[in-house]
Amino acid sequence: MRLDGSGGGQRLDVVFPVMHGTFGEDGTIQGLLDLAGLPFVGAGVLGSAIGMDKDVRSDCCRWPRFQWCPGSRCHRADWEKAPKDIQRSVERKFKYPVFVKPATLGSSVGMTKVHSREELAPALNLASEFAMKILVERAMVAREIEVAVLGNSEPAASIPGEIVPHREFYELRG
Repeated sequence: MRLDGSGGGQRLDVVFPVMHGTFGEDGTIQGLLDLAGLPFVGAGVLGSAIGMDKDVRSDCCRWPRFQWCPGSRCHRADWEKAPKDIQRSVERKFKYPVFVKPATLGSSVGMTKVHSREELAPALNLASEFAMKILVERAMVAREIEVAVLGNSEPAASIPGEIVPHREFYELRG
């Protein structure tokens, strides 16, 4: 089957890109579908890319009356060059526990909940295996509520759902 329906194949009317993680929800596949002229369900390139980059997303959501989890970013090159400086910087800004995570991956890939100084370096090493940019965020005790919003000109919200982790924090396991 050809995407445009030429050559006697079936034509696609709409694509449901229900792929998880890198290339599925970071705007890459959405850009490909845009280039192919195929309509698809879900956010476009910009919304997907912003949603996948936790650092950019948090910058976009820092409005005066919008509470956001305090965080800090570092780059893998800085961590590799001056690990003690990065550790001191994190400890000046936050008390333990903190979350260390790659900035540009979905869900819990490469993420660690760090409870002490001894756990910080291994967590930064793990996150740096997955991304050039690493986030460190203060751990917060909170409920995680998710809501889907459907529609464009007349958006409608779904019924809220709560994520209830069975471990210390919500993580996907393969």
